[in-house]
Amino acid sequence: MSGISIFIQTLNEERNLPSCLDSVSWADDIVVLDSLSTDGTERIARERGCRWYARAFDGRGNHQNWAMEHIDFRHPWVFYLDADEHMTAELRAEIEAIAADPDEARVAFYCGRRNFFMGKWLRHAMPPGHIMRFFRPPHIRFARDANPVPVVDGEVGYLRHHFLHFNFSKGLHEWLERHNRYSTYEARETMKALRDQPLRPGRLFARDPMTRRLELKNLSFRMPGRPFLKFLYMYLLRGGILDGRPGLTYCTLQAIYEYQICLKVRELKRIERGLPGS
Repeated sequence: MSGISIFIQTLNEERNLPSCLDSVSWADDIVVLDSLSTDGTERIARERGCRWYARAFDGRGNHQNWAMEHIDFRHPWVFYLDADEHMTAELRAEIEAIAADPDEARVAFYCGRRNFFMGKWLRHAMPPGHIMRFFRPPHIRFARDANPVPVVDGEVGYLRHHFLHFNFSKGLHEWLERHNRYSTYEARETMKALRDQPLRPGRLFARDPMTRRLELKNLSFRMPGRPFLKFLYMYLLRGGILDGRPGLTYCTLQAIYEYQICLKVRELKRIERGLPGS
């Protein structure tokens, strides 16, 4: 008994789901929340003993909040994975120790991930970062449609070990198609931030790394030349150049994604002024 439920979100993941489930085969409660897949995702999940839920996708934050409010997880602690991600033995041991500790006061933990592209771990271009993945459901909700921001009622912590992320497992075509959708969500969130979230420069020097990251993102919404600056930051300042051709390709893709967001923000601003969007 691990004392941990595994939560997986899917959409047409028959290619990725089996290996993801292999990595968490030790768990006795695996819950899949699907976005109305049309391939063999449901069959695979049910054959592997997963509990199955399905609903239309209405934004990542809304989707995850629905799960927190409507799914009765069998264990107090939940670890969330996407189908293109894998648990590691080291991370499993770390979260099981936390779940087994009756004196643990923290209610949620950020976790890093190792991102792979073209067969290489992008150690510099896409470092592990901090993503909210391990939590007690009653204490957490999520804001934003894309790249949700956790809203935690209680103390948070940071895990030492990482899970594995195979972000391009369905090929470049699918990645570009997916990020076209994401850029639409991000453009809408950018408009909200420009309207509702004033800059608070003091947060750039906060002790908590997530507070610093979110304020840096808020600042980036207001900076000119974002695609070019993002490429320079990722490729030169963060060291993506050290990841070879995969690093160069990935940093270029991220600059293109940022440009998509900027174009869509510009379109939304024109629409707000009563002008044709394009």
